[in-house]
Amino acid sequence: MKNYLLGIDVGTQSLRVGIFDLQGKSLAFSSKSYETYYPHVSWAEQNPMDWWACAKVCTREVLKKADISPDDIAGISIDTFSCTVLPVDENGTPLHNAVIWMDIRAVKEAEEITATGHPYLKYAGDWVSPEWMIPKALWFKRHKPDIYKKSAKFIECTDWMTYKLTGKWTLSLDHIASKWNYVKSEGGFPQDLMEKVGLEDLMEKWPKEIKALGEYVGGLTKQAAEELGLKEGTPVAQGGIDAHLGMIGLGAVETGDMALIMGSSTCHMALSPIPVFGSGVWGPFDEAIIPGNWVMEGGQTSTGSIVKWFKDNFAYKEEEEAKQKGVSVYTLLDEKAAQIPAGSEGLVLLDYFQGNRSPLRDPKARGAIWGLGLKHRGEHILRAIYEGTAYGTRLILEALKEQNFTVEKIYAGGGGAQSKLWLKIHADVCQTPIILTEDTESMALGAAMCAAVGAGIYKDFKEAAKNMVKVKTKIMPDLANKDAYDFYFDKYKRTYEHLKDLMHEMYERA
Repeated sequence: MKNYLLGIDVGTQSLRVGIFDLQGKSLAFSSKSYETYYPHVSWAEQNPMDWWACAKVCTREVLKKADISPDDIAGISIDTFSCTVLPVDENGTPLHNAVIWMDIRAVKEAEEITATGHPYLKYAGDWVSPEWMIPKALWFKRHKPDIYKKSAKFIECTDWMTYKLTGKWTLSLDHIASKWNYVKSEGGFPQDLMEKVGLEDLMEKWPKEIKALGEYVGGLTKQAAEELGLKEGTPVAQGGIDAHLGMIGLGAVETGDMALIMGSSTCHMALSPIPVFGSGVWGPFDEAIIPGNWVMEGGQTSTGSIVKWFKDNFAYKEEEEAKQKGVSVYTLLDEKAAQIPAGSEGLVLLDYFQGNRSPLRDPKARGAIWGLGLKHRGEHILRAIYEGTAYGTRLILEALKEQNFTVEKIYAGGGGAQSKLWLKIHADVCQTPIILTEDTESMALGAAMCAAVGAGIYKDFKEAAKNMVKVKTKIMPDLANKDAYDFYFDKYKRTYEHLKDLMHEMYERA
C-alpha cells in the first residue's frame, strides 16, 4: 500500500524535500541551498536549473533517509516562493535567470499599472506590487525586448517545476489569484488592463489550463522519475505559493485564524467568507486557497533575511563560539538576545530593508535603526531585529482590525518558528496567542496535503487538516511586557513617518 507523500518546498535560500505519512508525521527531510544574485540594488535573481539540480539530489537523499521505496509514494506536490518571473522557450529552457519575489526593479511599471485605476485593483488592495507578474513582464518587454519576444512562456517557479515533473503546462489558481490580478468572480484576467499598458500579447505566453490547489495534474514523467529516483506515473497534484501551503499545513483554516509564515520574508494569511477591502494588505484574493473563501495576505519583505544578514556580517565571534560548543549559531545568538529586556534598551528598528509590502505598500522604504549608544552590543541589535519585525506584524493586525477583521490567534510556521525567542516576542508585541503545531515544516506539509488531495486520499483540505495537522503548544502573551512594547511600537510607526521622504530621496539616488 502507498502510505507516504512527498512534498517539495522551493524556498528563497534552499530547496527542501520532505516525506510524510498519511497522518502528517514527517519521516525525513533533505535540503540543499543555492545562490541568489544581486546584479543591482533592489534586484534579485536565481538560476532555475539550480532548483532542479537540488530537487534531484534531495529527493534521492530523502528516500534513502526515510528508508522507503519509490513505490511507496502515493503522491507528490510542490510549494514555491511566488512572484518569480521566468521567461522560457518552447521546451521550457530558461532564457534568463528567474527574477525572484524580492526583486523590485519594476517599481515604475507597477506605479503606472496602479495609476490606471482598473476595477480589478480593488482585489489587490488598490495597487499592484512591483513584485508581481504583470509589472515584471512589462519591465522585460521594455528593457529586454529580445528575451520577451523570444519567450514562449512567461511563468513562475511553480509552473516551471510542475512542467519538469509532468511535462504539462498549467497555471496555479493560487498564484494567479494572488499575484497575477486574476479574479475568478469577475471573469478571470483583466485583458483590457494589459492592453492599456502595452501587454496585449502577454496572455499568449501564459499556459491556458488553470488548476486549483491539490487538483490532479498528471503522472510523473519517465524522465523526471529517472532524474529524481521516483516511480514513473506517481500522481502529481497542483501546488502553489509556499506561504499559502504553509497556512494549510498549519491548519489555520477558520475565520479569526492567521497563519504567520516566518521565512526570509514573513507572510500573514487569513481567510474570510466575505471580501475585506481597504486594509492595506494584499487581497482580498478570490478562492486562492480554499473554495468559498477570500484570502487577505499581509507581508513583510524582509524578516528572516535580516536575521541572516546580521549573522553573516556581524556574528563572526558567535560563529566560532557555536562551533566550539557544537550548537547552532542561531541558538547561541538567541540565548544572548534573550538576556536583553523588552525594547532592546532603547533601540527601534525598521524592517524595511527591501521596502514595505503591507500595509504601508512602500517599495521605496528602507531599513533603519536608531537609539544606538556605546552600551549596545550585538545581542541588542539582534533583539531589535526580532522586535522590529514583530512590530511589522502588529502593524498588519491593526490595519485589518480597522476594517473590522480581528485576528484571535496566530498559527506560526516556517524556519523562523524554530526560534522560541522570536515567537515569544511576536506574542508579546501583538498581545495575541501563538499556536505551534507538531511539525513546524508547515510548507512542505502543506505540499504533502496537496498531494494527498490530488491522489484522492482526502476529499479536501479540511479533511486533510483534521487528519494531518496536530497542535503542539500555545505561547501566551506576557502582560508584563505590554506597556514597553506599546511605547516602542508607537516609536516604530512614527519613525517611518519622519523618515519617509528621506528614504524616497535615497532610493532615487541609489
